[in-house]
Amino acid sequence: MLTSFIPGAAISFLLASSVKLTVLLAFAAILVFVLRRRCAALRHHVWAAALLASLLLPALILLLPAWHSNTLGAAAAVLASGHAGASQVVPPGAPPIIVNATASSTLGSGFTAGVLVLWFLGFSALLLRLLAGLARLTLLARRAEPLFDDAWMREVLNTSRNYEISRAIRLLESHDSSAMPLTYGLFCPAILLPAGAAQWPEERRRIVLSHELAHIARNDWFLQICAELARALYWFHPLVWLAAARLRHESERACDDAVLLSGVPPSHYASQLLDLARTLENPGRAWSTALAIARPSNLERRFAAMLNPSVNRRNLSSRTKLLIPFLALSLLLPLAALRLTAQNLSGKVSGSVHDPSGSGVANATIIMSNRAANTIDMTTSDRDGNFMFKSLPAGDYEFQVVKPGFEAYKIPQVALESGRDFSQAVMLKVGSIMERVQVTPESSEKPTVIERTNGKVSRLSIGGTVEAAKLVTKVQPVYPESAKSASISGTVILHAVIGMDGRPLSLRVMNSQIDPELAKSAVEAVSQWRYTPTLLNGEPIEVDTTIQVNYSLQP
Repeated sequence: MLTSFIPGAAISFLLASSVKLTVLLAFAAILVFVLRRRCAALRHHVWAAALLASLLLPALILLLPAWHSNTLGAAAAVLASGHAGASQVVPPGAPPIIVNATASSTLGSGFTAGVLVLWFLGFSALLLRLLAGLARLTLLARRAEPLFDDAWMREVLNTSRNYEISRAIRLLESHDSSAMPLTYGLFCPAILLPAGAAQWPEERRRIVLSHELAHIARNDWFLQICAELARALYWFHPLVWLAAARLRHESERACDDAVLLSGVPPSHYASQLLDLARTLENPGRAWSTALAIARPSNLERRFAAMLNPSVNRRNLSSRTKLLIPFLALSLLLPLAALRLTAQNLSGKVSGSVHDPSGSGVANATIIMSNRAANTIDMTTSDRDGNFMFKSLPAGDYEFQVVKPGFEAYKIPQVALESGRDFSQAVMLKVGSIMERVQVTPESSEKPTVIERTNGKVSRLSIGGTVEAAKLVTKVQPVYPESAKSASISGTVILHAVIGMDGRPLSLRVMNSQIDPELAKSAVEAVSQWRYTPTLLNGEPIEVDTTIQVNYSLQP
C-alpha cells in the first residue's frame, strides 16, 4: 500500500528497483552487443523495450504478488537476525494467551530523508527540463506557418504510403531560415522545417521527408519521451543514461537505413546531411524532445555506417517486433515479483515485558515464528524488561513471550511490513499451579503421590521477585466405598484460587459429568490443603490453581 511507504520503506523500494533495473538493462546491453551485426532497427527495438520496461517496473513491483526465492528467503533470515541463537526450537507446552498488538511506524533517519530529498530534486530537475523542452517546442510550432506547397504535399503522401502511415502529417515552416528540420508529436505528428524550405531542390526534399517520416512511422518521438521520463526517474543510474543515448543514436541509424532502402545513394545522402549540419543550427538541449535529422553529436558515426556497404539495413519483421517485447516481459515480470532481501525487511521489532506490579521482567524469552518461511527468531529481555530484534523479513509471524513462573503471552498473527517498525508492551500474569493426585483404594494407607507439573518449587528472579506457592499440608483423598463397589473411576478436575493466606478458595468442579461421590471426596480433601502464599516482590498475591484428582481401581 502506498500509505505505508515511509522514508525507510521508500529507500528500500528504490534500492530494490535499482537492482532489478540493473539486471534488466544489463541484459539489454548484452543482447545489443550480440546483435551488433544486425540492423539498427533491431537494436533500437531492444533499447526501447528495456526503457519501457523500466517505467513499468515500479508499478509492477507494487501490483504483482510477491515471489519469494527459498535461497533468498533463507539469506534474508540470516542477515536479519541480529542476535545469537536466532534459530532455536520453541519450548513446548506454552499456554496460548492472545493480546492485541499495534504496529508503530517511525520516520526514517535524517540520512534516509536526505537521500529521498536528493532523489526528488534530481527527478524534479530533469522533469522540469523535459517540460521546458516541450513548452519551447510548442511555442516554436505556434509561431510557424503551415506549409501547403504542392511538391511537398505530394512527397509527403507518397512517402507516407511507402511507410504505411495513416495519420495526418502537418508541415510547418519556421520563421528561422537556419532552424534544423525536426519531428515531434504522436497522434498528430508534425515536421518543422526552416524558412525557405519550399524552394529546396527535389533531392533534399525527398531525403528530409524520408528521414523524418521514418521517425513518425517508427513512433520514435513517443519512445524518446519515455526514455526522458526513465532518465528523470532513475537519474542516478548510469545505465539509464546510456540506454537513452543509445536509443536516440539507433533511431537515427534506423531512419538513415530507411532512407537508403528507399533508393537514395549513400554518397548523396551523406552529402545532404553534411550540408544541413553545416548550414543549419543544432536544435540544442531545449528541444531535446524533438528528433532532428542532423545532430552533430553522432553524425560522424552515421556517415561511417551509411557509407559502409556491408551494414545490415533490413526492416524488422512483424515476428521480430513481437518477439522483443515478449522477451522483455518474460524478464520483467519475475524480476518485479521477486522480493529481494533489502526490499523484504521490516523495521525493528521491539517492546517491553513487565509483571503485574509494573516491574520489568528480565530474561524473558521473546519468540517470533514465521511458519510460512519455517523460521524462528528469538531474543531475551534485558534487566529492565526491554527487548529488540533487528530487521526481520517481512511476513506474518506468531509473537510469544515465555518466562518460568508466568503465563505465556501469544499474539497469533503479527504482520511485519517492509520498512515498518513493530512495538509491543507485554504485561505477564503470574502463572497458575497444576497439581495431580493419584487415588487408589489402597492409597489412604500409602504416602500421597503428588506430581508438580509446573516445576515452581523455588524462588525465581524475574524482573521483580516471584516466590511460587508450595504445597506444605496435604490431605490424601479417600476413595468412596460406594464408587469402589460400583467399579466407578475417573478424574475430578478442580479449580481454586490460592488465597494470600495459602488456603484454597472458591473450589469448583470443572467437569460436572463426573460421579458426585468422587467429586465430593476430592473437594473435601483439597479444601484442607495449605500452601505457602505466592509472593510478588515480597507481597502475597492470589493465584489460580488447577488440581486433577485421578480415581483409579488399579494400583
